[in-house]
Amino acid sequence: MNPESRKLASGLYLIATPIGTARDITLRALDILTSADLLVAEDTRSLRKLMEIHGIPLRDRRVLAYHDHNGDKVRPRLIQALGQGKSVVYASEAGTPMVADPGFDLARSVVAEGHSLISAPGPSAVITALTLAGLPTDRFFFGGFLPTASGKRKTALAELAPVTATLVFYESPKRVAAMLSDAAQALGPTRRAVVCRELTKKFEEVMRGTLGELAELCSERPLKGEIVVLIDRGDKEVVSDSDLETALRMALQTLSVRDAANQVSAQYSLPRRKVYQQALAMSKEA
Repeated sequence: MNPESRKLASGLYLIATPIGTARDITLRALDILTSADLLVAEDTRSLRKLMEIHGIPLRDRRVLAYHDHNGDKVRPRLIQALGQGKSVVYASEAGTPMVADPGFDLARSVVAEGHSLISAPGPSAVITALTLAGLPTDRFFFGGFLPTASGKRKTALAELAPVTATLVFYESPKRVAAMLSDAAQALGPTRRAVVCRELTKKFEEVMRGTLGELAELCSERPLKGEIVVLIDRGDKEVVSDSDLETALRMALQTLSVRDAANQVSAQYSLPRRKVYQQALAMSKEA
């Protein structure tokens, strides 16, 4: 029997939970759930169901909820339990703790108080999507959830245009079509992209194409479930000063300084601030 299934040393144990298929949980995570003194979860119902599926008895242990709305109140209680030498396990709703997850402040507080922080790695929607997408994985940038407002979303995407890495985002099925459309405008409609839906679940689906193609597809077909969007890295292109000036001059004929800078910086994968400053100077001269 694994030592962790008998007795856990004091500390906060971070366990990754399945993003779909319940059997994706690791044996080590099951050992920790079996032996921890105190159970904490982003959603206590999900954790109880997971434990029931795998036959882990709750016994007389408590299951506390820890999320964005109650973290300030619950965190001191968990730190106190650690100070008493107890073992505490924290389970995110689905996937790995600290990745688009409310457990960050808890983990940081545990470390600041001098207690042990232990991670039991496992499922992650980001990594699962990267393995399926077929896009470069040697470098990737996880952007979490983009802003919900279209203008702010376009700005955020334009700022990421120069990043020479695969871009990965979580997105709502209600917003994914609009997000892809904004990405096509900010990064170019021909850039390769992948939409992963319901990973490891019964209706798992991976859609590949250009940003323009995927934006059109998702606008015509309502999607359901958890979604990960991946966008290929931009091509590095050496742009001369004269080419940049010409592109800005043409863009400024029909666009505002801000929109022209966004478009040209995305087109050539250049830092937006530099392009904006040049566009502003050209606009004043005009």
